[in-house]
Amino acid sequence: MISMVTMDPPFAPPFFLSNPHVMTLLPRKWPRGRILHQVPQETRLFRIDQETQILTVCNWQTRRQHHPTLLLVHGLEGCSEAHYMKGLAHKAWHAGMNVLRMNQRNCGGTEHLTPTLYNSGLSGDLRAILTELVNEDELESLWVVGYSMGGNLTLRMAGELGHSLSALKGIGAICPNIHPAACVEALELPRNFIYHNYFLSSLKARLARKAKHFPEKFDLSPYPHITTLSAFDDVYTAPFGGYKDVADYYERVGARHLVHDIQVPTLIIVAQDDPFIPYHTFNIAPLQNNSNIQLVAPDHGGHCGFFQKTVSTEDRFWAENRILDFIAETRED
Repeated sequence: MISMVTMDPPFAPPFFLSNPHVMTLLPRKWPRGRILHQVPQETRLFRIDQETQILTVCNWQTRRQHHPTLLLVHGLEGCSEAHYMKGLAHKAWHAGMNVLRMNQRNCGGTEHLTPTLYNSGLSGDLRAILTELVNEDELESLWVVGYSMGGNLTLRMAGELGHSLSALKGIGAICPNIHPAACVEALELPRNFIYHNYFLSSLKARLARKAKHFPEKFDLSPYPHITTLSAFDDVYTAPFGGYKDVADYYERVGARHLVHDIQVPTLIIVAQDDPFIPYHTFNIAPLQNNSNIQLVAPDHGGHCGFFQKTVSTEDRFWAENRILDFIAETRED
């Protein structure tokens, strides 16, 4: 039986959003205005190695060393401009935090910044960014929050670090795909054709752009024959990431293998009706038995949706608000 905690207020969707697909898709279209238009913004390149740089959009406070810092990590085929990245950045900055919105490798128009592809095992990129923020910016209080694939990366990173980075104060993961094989299997079900087609077409388009920058590296001859995400990962993601095949890739990158090593306060928010992050993947002893982890799992919420009914004290984006509550609580501790 999955053990979980509740948060106040609990998630309560509008009556017309009980369908998980509507819950998943509607928040992306909900008008939020230019929510960051008055927030200071600059871009920064973090060097991961000699070949790879990561573009991050930074919303700094005036005296950054005197403020806690939040690093945000987007999901598959997202970027720093995703609505949830900007929504949480807006709230965190106004709560007094520095906010960095990371573009994973090749995302946000950065295909030219690395000859590699991105994958669900590149948690080392997060570690490199955090290390630079500590050593060069002298930041002492860091939080990391990731969505979906970014949530898996965030949990992996925390498990790998253990106690070794004292500046890391807490992490959050929204609908993380801690069991990639189960998630891709769910994505390839007929009921999820909208998401599957979107991710696959976006990945293939990105690969085509990538090949223009590095034509000697990428063979596009299999490209027209790839019709599933698992095939794409088998032909491109796995071998270019150093994995034997797609099965080896999915097995090795899942954060479920590392959650027992997480040593900082951690909030995981999942929806029991997520269309392609199976709820049963969180019913594992290493997660259940780690007292540092809070698992919050409302009946509804879709995939990273959590669009709540009208509440007088906050906006509709329930998961963003719970993340801010969680950070505030860990800051007080």
